[in-house]
Parts: sequence; C-alpha cells; structure tokens
Amino acid sequence: MIFDVFNGDADGLCALHQLRLAEPAEATLITGVKRDIGLLQRVVAEAGDQVTVIDITVEKNLAALQSLLAKGVKVRWFDHHNPGELPVQPGFEPHIDMAAEVCTSLLVDRYLDGRYRAWAVAGAFGDNLHQAARRAAEPLQLTPAQLAALRELGECLNYNAYGDSVDDLYFPPAELYRRLHGYVDPFAFIAEAPEFTRLRAGYAEDMRLAEATRPYVERPSGAVYRLPDEAWARRVSGVYANALAQARPDRAHALLTHLAQDHYLVSVRAPVNNRVGADSLCKRFEGGGGRKAAGGINRLPAAQLDAFVQAFFEVYPG
Repeated sequence: MIFDVFNGDADGLCALHQLRLAEPAEATLITGVKRDIGLLQRVVAEAGDQVTVIDITVEKNLAALQSLLAKGVKVRWFDHHNPGELPVQPGFEPHIDMAAEVCTSLLVDRYLDGRYRAWAVAGAFGDNLHQAARRAAEPLQLTPAQLAALRELGECLNYNAYGDSVDDLYFPPAELYRRLHGYVDPFAFIAEAPEFTRLRAGYAEDMRLAEATRPYVERPSGAVYRLPDEAWARRVSGVYANALAQARPDRAHALLTHLAQDHYLVSVRAPVNNRVGADSLCKRFEGGGGRKAAGGINRLPAAQLDAFVQAFFEVYPG
C-alpha cells in the first residue's frame, strides 16, 4: 500500500500535487487542519508499504516514524521545519531544508527539477514566502496578472486549512486535494474550479471582518491581536497574520483566536525583514512549535495570555 501524509495548508497541498503529477499513484490520503501535525500515528502500514510525508515535522511524529521503520515500511519525508534528531534507519529517505526562504513546495520543486514550477510558486505564496515565490517564478516569465493569480491561489488554499476542526473549513483538505489534483495547470483551476470561487469569496469576507479588529497590544516592534471565538476568526487567523506581516515587514505579529474552554489558538509571524524567533517563542508553551519565520500554539490557556505577550516582546523587543 501507498500512503500520502500531508499538511492540509497551501504548502502541503501544492507540494503533494507536484509530486503526484510526476509520480502518479493510488494512495491513501491522511491529512487534516493546519495544526493537525501528529498525522503519522494514523498510518497503519506493514513491511513493504510506502509512506510519503509532506510538510509536517519529524520531531512531532518521531515515535510513529520509528515504529514504521522498524516494521520495514519505507518512508520518504519532505519538510522545512526543525526535525530534531533524524533517525538513521534503513528505509528512511529525508528531504529536509530549514532555510528561512524555503518551503516544502519549493523542496519538491527542487526534487523534480522545476517540472511543475507554477504550483510551487503558489505554495510558496501561500506559505508567506513572497520573495522566494517571485524568484522561483522568474524562469516562467509570467505576466504580473499571472503572478498575482498564483499569489491569490496560494493564499486561498492556505486559508482553507485554518480551523479548530474540519467543520470550520469550507472543504476537508483531502477533498480539496482531490479536486486540485484534476488540474495540471493552476490557471485552469483558478478559472474553472467552483472550489476556488467559493474560497475566494469566503476569504474576502473573513478578511473584511479581521481587518476591523484593533490590536490588543501594539508596540513599534510588534503587535498582538485577539480574535473572537467564531469560525471566521479561526479560518482567517493564519492568512491574516501573513497579510499583517507583509504590510509591516519591520515588525512581528501574533494572532490569538479565542477557542472554547478558555483557550487561544496562536499564530506568530516573525518580521519579514528578520525571519527568526517564531519557533523558539512558540516552543516556550505546551503544544507550540513551527519554524523560524512562522510558528503557532495549538491551545494556549487564557491564564497564560499575559505570559505570552511578555515572551513575545522579549523575543521581538525592537
């Protein structure tokens, strides 16, 4: 059997899409919302089976990975997050690059020698790597309108991944991937797919609501926002954090979306001009992690709000 395990955000979707365009396979799909990163434990595989993992961290899945490798399962892994200590076992093929201007879509693009580059560009835009996306797009000689369309595609795909559960999303990520995978040309998906039309409209409305929110704490070096316990706020948290980061590249941003049971979902973006610190900040709190440029905390207790704000401005003091 073949299993494809992937993050449900734009980077995960576009990375897997490129790979399976180049290497078609009937695979069991395992994915979830953006913060569902402990996905490998859902794989029930036996010796001789193959698992491809896209855009989730080794560190959060190490025990499941070691168990699969011990059974004789072959595991190929593409990711750009800090993996911790990688296992050295037969059957494990890691493709990992933690550079700040690299995402998994660009890693797969490198692996495929640019064969489906336009999808990699969309994935990089969705992962808030705008400069890297534009550099990757240079050989394609796209018009400004085409480049803007790939940016919008990436942002809308990324927007669909955020939520406390799949119920918050417009489309379950596995379903969206299946629809996406019917298109070799991203511009055809943009022009024809009803899923894209729906995501574009939802994105615009949710961003309108988010932009009416004022900062909870704001300093020259950064701003912390609190969003309400609403589906729109959970959906928009990541893409709005990206938009704020692009609008003010000199400062850091954090979005805290109120969840049930008095917790917050946290999205952190380092300054675009200094992409460091988000992972170490979020790792100070239980359930936190990410990469240098962007991180998050799945469930921050409301009682730790002040401690988080203090830690945020310790990491980004200006």
